[in-house]
Amino acid sequence: MRLRALLETGTLGLRLLGGEAELDRTVRGVMTTDLRDPSRYLTGGELVLTGLAWRREAADSEPFVRALAAASVAGLAAGEAELGPIPDDLVAACARHRLPLFAVDEDVAFATITEHVVRQVSGERAGDLAAVVDRHRRMMTAGPAGGGPDVVLDLLGSDLDLRAWVLSPTGRQVAGAAPGSHTPALPPAVRARLAGEHLAGVRSGRRAPYRVSVDLPQGPVAYSLFPVRGESRDPRETVLSDWLLAVEADAGDWPAERLDLLHGVTQLIAVERDRRDAARSVRRRLAQEVLELVVSGAPPAEIAARLRVAAPVLLPGLGTAPHWQVVVASVEWAGGDLAAGPVAQSLLEETLVDPRAAGPDPADRIAVAHTGDEAVALVPLAAVPEESAEDGGAGAPASARLGLEAETLLAAVRAPLERGLADDGRLTLGVSATVLSAEGLRGALEEARHARRVAAARPGRVCAAGHEELASHVLLLPFVPDDVRRAFTARLLDPLRDYDQRHRAELVPTLEAFLDADGSWTRCASRLHLHVNTLRYRMGRIEQLTGRDLSRLEDKLDFFLALRMS
Repeated sequence: MRLRALLETGTLGLRLLGGEAELDRTVRGVMTTDLRDPSRYLTGGELVLTGLAWRREAADSEPFVRALAAASVAGLAAGEAELGPIPDDLVAACARHRLPLFAVDEDVAFATITEHVVRQVSGERAGDLAAVVDRHRRMMTAGPAGGGPDVVLDLLGSDLDLRAWVLSPTGRQVAGAAPGSHTPALPPAVRARLAGEHLAGVRSGRRAPYRVSVDLPQGPVAYSLFPVRGESRDPRETVLSDWLLAVEADAGDWPAERLDLLHGVTQLIAVERDRRDAARSVRRRLAQEVLELVVSGAPPAEIAARLRVAAPVLLPGLGTAPHWQVVVASVEWAGGDLAAGPVAQSLLEETLVDPRAAGPDPADRIAVAHTGDEAVALVPLAAVPEESAEDGGAGAPASARLGLEAETLLAAVRAPLERGLADDGRLTLGVSATVLSAEGLRGALEEARHARRVAAARPGRVCAAGHEELASHVLLLPFVPDDVRRAFTARLLDPLRDYDQRHRAELVPTLEAFLDADGSWTRCASRLHLHVNTLRYRMGRIEQLTGRDLSRLEDKLDFFLALRMS
């Protein structure tokens, strides 16, 4: 398909702003982006659609257009819906680099152009994806009843004789092997292997598709893995949440036309991925609200009231008074230059998927929020009558009787995740005990956080710990009543915090470092990069302000507990 044909299609709302001499360029695909430099995701021949969110000033246009030209894209189409008329600096930059530039009418959605391009390109090469696009559009308007990615995979099988599956980064089968199809389900071990190979390929920067041979009872079977990517400047932001399309074939000798066709399929599947992410946004917001109440020490009655409001979304089919567990996860990257909270959030949502849950999305009971570099999941468990729990509750789900176990959560996903974390990432996870009401959520959160710290002290890329592994004082702390905790910590720490606020003296961090060094003056001074005399002065000031003696074990212990409960 030529650019000229797109311009002549009146329903697309395209208006040529420059590059008339280049209109015979061939369009091989389409990409929507607002990244300042999307070149890593371009293979050449794309029509690039942009809303211009990357442009902060006139000087931004030149490097953006230069990157597109270097990637050999077919043309650029800029929307006018958000920022109005296309700026002159962008028009000039496209003219310098001989890049055809179109303005997109504000009444035309990028999705309309994307579907048209995919339909035309695929129709020219295989004659099959036009039907996929039409069915996909119906799926998007009808919601889950439309069939989701299985519609696309069915046509790959029936019309192109390709067996394919959509997998999550942990190896969960998102689509494929739908009832009535001729594609069998992949064994768990194969799914884990393919997910791991996909993550390793993304982290290594290799060009997709990633080809892998898996030994099965019937002999070696070749698979080709196509990433279903989200937009990100840093692959670490999405590598642990992006899906993949696994095709039972060796794409090494495929012609460019068939590779382009599969790339178009991944674009269609990415739309479904985005739809499911959008559906999770409500649960995420509700989880964030509950987490903020718990962290701020809100009264249990206020937390319970918020949970009752959220019940129709968070607790489908479980009633309004389930039991709860809290799971805390943290993803750390070497260098600490990446906001890891959203990464941990997506990963925790995927790890906690319950395949028995009703509805099109098996994660529809998972509520995960994030704060800083930490993700927190509120996991509802169906309340079981006490007598049923005592006698084993033969009719109750195992999760209701026993709750989630740390190592069980990671058993099936450890291998692929270790490949995705590579040599510069680490996942640690902590699981609380089950609590019976909102009153116990504050304690459960702290218990899960303590368990995650225990996991963090272990070697390995992927580590988990549960509440049963906690030391005695850590186990007791979460269940101290909130009013007692506040009174105890205020009596010891408020004088130091007030002094720090007035004088910027850093007494509280100094106290923490001193206790972490087991009271060693030399080690503590070295960690803080202080002279020992300066450290002694600060510790003396702490004793004066609190009336405590840090040479006494009892006072050290009180400070230790106050810091842990603050």
